[in-house]
Amino acid sequence: MAIRIGVQIEPQITTYASFAQAVQHVEALGVDTIWTWDHFFPLHGDPNGAHFEGWTLLTAMAMLTTRAEIGCMVLCNSYRNPALLAQMAKTLDHISHGRLILGIGAGWFERDYREFGYEFGTAPDRLRALAKALPIIRQRLEAEVPQPLRHPLPLLIGGGGEKVTLKLTAQYATMWNGFGPADSYRRKNQILNDWCRHFDRDPAEIERTVMFGDVSQADALVEAGATHLITSIDDPWDFAKIERLLAWRANRGG
Repeated sequence: MAIRIGVQIEPQITTYASFAQAVQHVEALGVDTIWTWDHFFPLHGDPNGAHFEGWTLLTAMAMLTTRAEIGCMVLCNSYRNPALLAQMAKTLDHISHGRLILGIGAGWFERDYREFGYEFGTAPDRLRALAKALPIIRQRLEAEVPQPLRHPLPLLIGGGGEKVTLKLTAQYATMWNGFGPADSYRRKNQILNDWCRHFDRDPAEIERTVMFGDVSQADALVEAGATHLITSIDDPWDFAKIERLLAWRANRGG
């Protein structure tokens, strides 16, 4: 199976011009997917440093690129009405000529919630809200005029919760994003397979992505079931990291 390569470009402690140049550069290098994130403040470094909003950046990324798929890893369900999010996704799908991946999760970064006036609640609260939103998103996408160019629109769910998140992934998603190390990823991958069988769904319908740090982990993660490897870079951009990952793929034959 061909391995896909993605990069998350962190929208923090940078300028828009630098971010835009990074997006275009990694596409030129040959990555398959380009991601940003959905937060309002930096996640590391200066907590009050420069930061840009994820969905707005996705629209810019659609216009800056021509080939790579784009998405947020991942959108926070709490920040947007689910029906509105579906129309936003349909619109960006058209802007990008069918290259959007709708990545979504339950949310976790308390500062975002607190400073922007969202109710943080508990992790079970946020998971229940995600479970309520997903069928609304799917129903709204089916009703949209015009329809998304890709049907169904690729939906990625991020997270490793075994009782709820992976269950929701088996019910609604076409992609799942987890994390290493490889032993943990393998176990959760199998649990997702079990949930797919519970819902009489072919596990092969769900693409398996993983966020990871270094190419030295790549072989173990592929052995654990990942078919789409995504790493993250921040400014100053370590493009050599992406080049090593692409070279690893080329050396293994795709």
